[in-house]
Amino acid sequence: MASDSAYRTGLFALGIELDGEGFHPAAAHRAGREPADLLNPATLTARVRAAENAGFTFASFDDSLAPDSDGPPGRLDAVTRAAFTAATTSTIGLVPVAAATYAEPFHLSSQLASLDYASRGRAGWLVTDDPDTARTWGATPRITAEEIRRERVDSVEVARRLWDSWEDDAVVRDYATGRFLDRDKLHYADFIGETFAVKGPSIVPRPPQGQVVVFGYGAIGSERPDVALVTGASVAEAGEAVRQARAAGIPRVLVDLEIALDTPDATAIERLADLDALAPTKSTGRLRFSGSAAELTALLTELAATADGVRVHPAVLDADLPILARYVIPALLRTGLAHRPVPGSTLRANLALARPANRYAKELAR
Repeated sequence: MASDSAYRTGLFALGIELDGEGFHPAAAHRAGREPADLLNPATLTARVRAAENAGFTFASFDDSLAPDSDGPPGRLDAVTRAAFTAATTSTIGLVPVAAATYAEPFHLSSQLASLDYASRGRAGWLVTDDPDTARTWGATPRITAEEIRRERVDSVEVARRLWDSWEDDAVVRDYATGRFLDRDKLHYADFIGETFAVKGPSIVPRPPQGQVVVFGYGAIGSERPDVALVTGASVAEAGEAVRQARAAGIPRVLVDLEIALDTPDATAIERLADLDALAPTKSTGRLRFSGSAAELTALLTELAATADGVRVHPAVLDADLPILARYVIPALLRTGLAHRPVPGSTLRANLALARPANRYAKELAR
């Protein structure tokens, strides 16, 4: 099984969500900072560096344009945050959330390709719909889930075509002759969907990874994501979600996991009770864990029997991230379950994903 191979080679991926103060609605009350600090670049940089130094494979940045979002009261857009941290990091993957339904696909694909260049091959894209943003845009919400799904599929497809619209050696850089581009190695995307059309080619050369790593939620095979993030209220349910995603042909499957850890000042149960008294938590359908660092290590080892990794959502980032960095990840590294990304490696390499061949170069070679 693919998961067994991941365990043997230490390719159990470890991701962390770094948006806001944590998954719990009351996290801001226990974060020890002002809400405006979330817009401070120093806060963002410190957290991403802490996650990188701990050994995480990637960090994701949630986002929403909906004014009634359950997230923090204010945020910079996720792609901007990821791009800002690209220059000050060297190993951690950077995976912003970007809604496919209301973003312009051409511009979004260019932003993500630029992020891959800025990070030297560490960019990902967590595709979402975010239909509630229709009110923000002044647009009529999509009527059916099928219409939303179809536009999401089209957006991913056109992004992949645009990333391939430059062959890898299209840029010549021959200063002696003044020739910098091979026009024959640029290709039209020629995409026509039901709600938009894109001619292309892209305005950004092919990303270092060939294509930015596409993340998606659940067993959504029609979008052809590279990585699926699945949920489950129990380990058994999460395992079944992993199997469904594998059956849909998704190469890598990770489990979304909410965590609250014992700290020197309080147990996880005490911390959650304190947080719930301030603002009751909402059910997200994700697998949830509360307990000691050793117990979390045991759970992750159990999940490694079926999944290719996890993305953790700490209850309060400033409290849980230090415990993860000091006790949990070192234990996983010692057992060989996980590995620490090294400078120069791409996000694809750290997820054991092959660099895709350019579709247009392959077609012309036939």
